[in-house]
Order: sequence, then C-alpha cells, then structure tokens
Amino acid sequence: MKRELPALTADQRTRLKAYAALIARWSPRINLVAPGDLPRLWERHIADAAQLVPLIPPGSRSIADLGSGAGLPGLVLAILTGLPTHLVERDRRKAAFLREAIRAAAAPATVHAADAATLSPLHADLVTARALAPLPALLPLVARHLAPGGAALLPKGVAADAELTAAAPLWTMRIERFPSRTDPAATILRLTEVARARRSP
Repeated sequence: MKRELPALTADQRTRLKAYAALIARWSPRINLVAPGDLPRLWERHIADAAQLVPLIPPGSRSIADLGSGAGLPGLVLAILTGLPTHLVERDRRKAAFLREAIRAAAAPATVHAADAATLSPLHADLVTARALAPLPALLPLVARHLAPGGAALLPKGVAADAELTAAAPLWTMRIERFPSRTDPAATILRLTEVARARRSP
C-alpha cells in the first residue's frame, strides 16, 4: 500500500497515520480530497507529496505551502523533514482541519488562514503549491513568498508545457523537471531564480 513512500522511521509512520486518519474523518464534510481517492490516500496523496523530499535543495530552512487545502504537500513535508512549514489556506474550514492535523501529527507547522496574495511575505526557502493555479497566476504568489536564493517545487499535470509557455513572456526562471513517481502523466517543476521579466523599452 505504501510502496512508493521513502523509508520511514516508526515515528514518521505513526504521525502520517494519524494525519491520514484525520483526512478520512474530515474529508466527507469539507471535501479535502475526492471521495474516490480515500481508499488510495497513501498512494494518491501521501506518497505523491513525499516524493518531493529528495528534491528539496540542501540548506533549505523553511517551507511555505500555498493553498495548502488538506496539507498536501506541505504537512507531509513538515512531518518528513522537520522543517518549519507555513500552511497557507484561505478556506477557514480547511484551516481548522490543518490546525487539528498539526496537533495530531505533532508537525512543525503554522497555519495562516489567509489569501496567499495578501498575506505578508513569508520569505521561505522553499515554496510549494499543488493544484492551486496555472503558472501565470501562481508565479506572482511564489515570488511573493520566496526568499532570495530559494526554490519552488510545483507538481504539475499534462498542461505543464502549456503553462510554462504562457508564463515565459512575463517571468524568467531556471527550470528543472522531474518525472512524477506516482503519476506517469505528471511532472514536478523545480524553479529557481524566479523574477519578473524586464519589459522592452
């Protein structure tokens, strides 16, 4: 069931189980994940988030997960890395779930019940966002909360190329691509040196 997960300590496994149990309990009420995904929660969501861990640049000291929703990937990363993590979620019901999940999993995370577009910059070394928005709309949020020299890890689906093309006139960045280990149609973008493109005079 958990074959795609990295090697876990007993403590990490216990904390992830507590987190997954809360998702299963809360999701029917506040739509954290699709109903059909609940039987495959570990493969479809937990492992999907965990695969980002080896892609985190060395020296990263904090994480900001934008539009965190169920805490994917941010809360999983907090549990597995121990890095202080900011979970940004404007839906107050989901923010309440995240606070409960942090307690249950003893995760080093803080919830910001706010819109990422208006929240004060978090200056995180790593910014993540999963299924929040296409790149042209997402990159202003990434740039707002990313520390100088930081990186963004953004899981993307089949539209990744089209999103990169649409963002290219407005943004400059260094792009690395990694195949998803949990979805053959998906890719993970690691973006660094993210900056608005200079307009020609």
